[in-house]
Amino acid sequence: MTRITLRVLDGGDRGKIFADLAPPITIGREEGNSVQLNDERISRFHIKIQEDAGKLVLTDLESTNGTRVNGEDAHLRILRYGDVISLGRSVLLFGTRDQIAGRLEELRNDGIGETAELLAEESRLNGDSKSMSFELRLGASEDLQSTLHIPQPPELPEHLSTGQAAQVSELLEYLHLRTRQLVQGAMVEEEDGRVIMPLPHWQELLEVQAQLAEYLREIGDPNGE
Repeated sequence: MTRITLRVLDGGDRGKIFADLAPPITIGREEGNSVQLNDERISRFHIKIQEDAGKLVLTDLESTNGTRVNGEDAHLRILRYGDVISLGRSVLLFGTRDQIAGRLEELRNDGIGETAELLAEESRLNGDSKSMSFELRLGASEDLQSTLHIPQPPELPEHLSTGQAAQVSELLEYLHLRTRQLVQGAMVEEEDGRVIMPLPHWQELLEVQAQLAEYLREIGDPNGE
């Protein structure tokens, strides 16, 4: 079973470490949570983190003020080491120093981002790849944040039924056809490299984004509450 470590970067509990927690856990301001935070702007039971198919999944428990992961609103989200979870005035860092350093090393080996390469070289010069103060760097370095939080292509869900696989395929095909049409309608200015898109195509692209937002909402809140 994967264990959970959360470090409080900001808020009333700044500096606290909640280590080696066994999922599922809940985070909120009341007693009875696995992680109780002193923050009047978070809900009594704000979020839940549980393990599913080897991944740790964050779910917002219909909190009043919502949850953000890496600056983006999140209702249902797979967590990765180095993710920054914001709820109320509290900011939590997911993962130990070793886990985050390991993820940076993986990004460097995958050739993602010059920042990861520079940070890895700095740590080697210091003689300890796990010695960097990630709390300070995550708070001060936009480069490190962008390196850790580069969106990666997600894995397709496994063990789908035939009907579910058909639904996923139909959804992806729909998005592929709509975006392909928009891309083919764009024009590239060779002199300055700008891409020009007709206004109707731009509006259609916004419509695709709106449709995706609706899908995300329905998946995260299937009961529509």
